[in-house]
Amino acid sequence: MSKIIAIANQKGGVGKTTTSINLAASLAVLEYKTLLVDADPQANSTSGLGFDPRNVTQSIYECIINETAPKQAILHTETPNLDLLPAHIDLVGAEIEMINIPDREYKMKKVLDTVRDDYDFIIIDCSPSLGLITINALTAANSVIIPVQCEYFALEGLGKLLNTIKIVQTRLNTTLQIEGILLTMYDVRLRLSNQVVEEVKNHFQDLVFETIIQRNTRLSEAPSFGVSVIMHDASSKGAINYLNLAREIVKKNNLVRENPVNNIEKSEA
Repeated sequence: MSKIIAIANQKGGVGKTTTSINLAASLAVLEYKTLLVDADPQANSTSGLGFDPRNVTQSIYECIINETAPKQAILHTETPNLDLLPAHIDLVGAEIEMINIPDREYKMKKVLDTVRDDYDFIIIDCSPSLGLITINALTAANSVIIPVQCEYFALEGLGKLLNTIKIVQTRLNTTLQIEGILLTMYDVRLRLSNQVVEEVKNHFQDLVFETIIQRNTRLSEAPSFGVSVIMHDASSKGAINYLNLAREIVKKNNLVRENPVNNIEKSEA
């Protein structure tokens, strides 16, 4: 039975898709069978792993709306142990189409329940909104990771997201937990970055991951090559940061296995 983690923040540009792709790839490299679900109509996780969304014929949309079996839509990626349930632009209309469907908040849960036994982790890349698709993701998930960029207005809108999570916990998914708040786009040279780190840690304390994702050229380049940063440049700061995040999550969930990759000496990056 897999652990399902949603990556959510209604604020755009916080590193949500970057985190979804690279966390999923890092878990896969650590030899955990992982499925990345692209639940964003922009389909950036799909294109970021080398697939053209315009050529996708079966996607999360067909699974939710037409009840297509997810196994018919899942794609194998270049990364061993990493599969993708892709998205395409049709997902934009899914929220309207779902309005009159009974149990509409549970459609994604129903889809993912059919493949849960095939994976160790399922990572859901949510859209930058708090619409019905994101509610579906939070209802299907065991936990949620909230990426927060180390920039001015970092905490803006976070209260709204936490309130939505609380509503989901109360009404739809009582077992949903916050896996952690992830600080992204950290620039060691900027005083502001350090101030944001301090502010977020003071405010949220143990909810904040120890791992911080630094700004990194290789991390920005990787999507244009259609691969994760670990496939693009495994020795880069971005790859090391996300591997350390994957290790932190695995350890937190008591899922540590002995394998050669886990024993690679960690870099402080």
